[in-house]
Amino acid sequence: MSIAFTFPGQGSQQVGMGKELSEQYTVAKDVFSEVDEALGKSLSKIMWDGPQEDLTLTENAQPALMAVSIAVMRCLEHEFGFDLAKHVKYVAGHSLGEYSALAAAGTFTLNDTAQLLAIRGKSMQAAVPVNQGAMAALLGLDLPEAEKLVEAAINAADNPTEEICNAANDNAPGQVVISGSRTAVERAVEMASEFGARRAVLLDVSAPFHCALMQPAADAMKDALSNTDMKAPVVPLVANTLASAISDPEAIRKSLVNQVTGRVRWRESVLYMAQNGVTTLYEVGTGRVLTGLARRIERQLDALSIGTTEDINEAAEKFGLSK
Repeated sequence: MSIAFTFPGQGSQQVGMGKELSEQYTVAKDVFSEVDEALGKSLSKIMWDGPQEDLTLTENAQPALMAVSIAVMRCLEHEFGFDLAKHVKYVAGHSLGEYSALAAAGTFTLNDTAQLLAIRGKSMQAAVPVNQGAMAALLGLDLPEAEKLVEAAINAADNPTEEICNAANDNAPGQVVISGSRTAVERAVEMASEFGARRAVLLDVSAPFHCALMQPAADAMKDALSNTDMKAPVVPLVANTLASAISDPEAIRKSLVNQVTGRVRWRESVLYMAQNGVTTLYEVGTGRVLTGLARRIERQLDALSIGTTEDINEAAEKFGLSK
């Protein structure tokens, strides 16, 4: 059995996440306390008590999801003696989950990861004025068809050079997310059925992530990352923008900057891991979004999630570990 650990992105957040872990494990409680201290606010209170609208704010959701993922990792490590370098071949994360993956693999400290994600969330939110950007999920279209739709939607504009629309997430066969100027994205949604989409849905997001409109946020992350110490991860990272494995800190730094405006090549990343020997993919943290995608991308993969105390105990048993 060859294993990869993956880490969820924005959209998986839910009020109450991580609370059970904090109550059951001191090491998990310490993670949430450290993140609160790093951010200078009680993020854990928002995570556990809500409201959902506050938790969903990009600047809160990003470090919150990372905190739960790292709490799960610490529980495995401190309670069961889990060794990432020994048990796992690759780490990968969907969008912000890439930071969780790198924190788990020792590239960033927990404190630095929390602060980087706070900067990332705020700068992404600030990059585009409210209601001027949008994202939409295209169901039933693969990436080539989605790119043709995007091109047609831009060309149908009165001033095509003034609009942006990109394929932002290639999540799985038949599931692509587009992002850009609101008018362009809405036009693409209207035209989607003509290109064979089964359904096109505008997403309830606060900004158009992973498109050229995010360049101010990419600039902010370039500055932030240049001032952050980085170590080589203990296992390679399968990077969003490359869909291949990297370990060099400078290559990772460059990839994280490119990731802000670049496409999340998740389908290709999962295929890369499968083609390089991975047989079991664990989603570490809140939700089961990546678990579901993995099964659609490569049916031969055994896809599981680790997010609760019960999950941690079951995973430890599969790894042959005991307290």
